[in-house]
Amino acid sequence: MDLRKAGLKATLPRLRILETLGMANVRHMSAEDVYKALLEAGEDVGLATVYRVLTQFEAAGLVIRHNFEGGRAVFELDDREHHDHLVCTGCGRIQEFHDSVIENHQTEIADKYGFTITDHALVIYGECDDCAGR
Repeated sequence: MDLRKAGLKATLPRLRILETLGMANVRHMSAEDVYKALLEAGEDVGLATVYRVLTQFEAAGLVIRHNFEGGRAVFELDDREHHDHLVCTGCGRIQEFHDSVIENHQTEIADKYGFTITDHALVIYGECDDCAGR
């Protein structure tokens, strides 16, 4: 992702935060997760800076903010590939998926009721196997 193309100056904090999001083991990170990862990497970036930069990234279309149940916002890099989410209500695990049958059915429903889909988000809440087995 190119910060300049997004209209943002390539400052060190922005570069480090973008790098952290891109190299993380998990795709959905809260501002606090990004901050902790930066601290562990020895970076001197404040939590307020992380929040500010993530908001700038969202406005520039570099990241997507999700406010899943539980009130905690998480961010993911916007790779322009549509996907939906499964969210575990026990541990907070987020699993991405894409299902063409669901996508086709949504289009059929929109057509039936005279709608043109401009955007949509499907989030399914439940328990992952680990939490359901407890």
